[in-house]
Amino acid sequence: MLSGKDNSDFGWDEYRQLVVAEDAVWNSYISIRIISEAGQFRHCSFPYYDQLTTIYAKDRATRNA
Repeated sequence: MLSGKDNSDFGWDEYRQLVVAEDAVWNSYISIRIISEAGQFRHCSFPYYDQLTTIYAKDRATRNA
């Protein structure tokens, strides 16, 4: 949601740990998604986002050489 094509209107609220955007941006995003449940993330915080990013970020080493 925060990365990818045409998603520059979304942001991250570090204090509240949630995705933020204007109402019109959310409504547009939800209306074009195949799975309309994307709207559940509008008011949902991700308190472990930083920890998960540390573990799953693209720059982390893997067993694959």
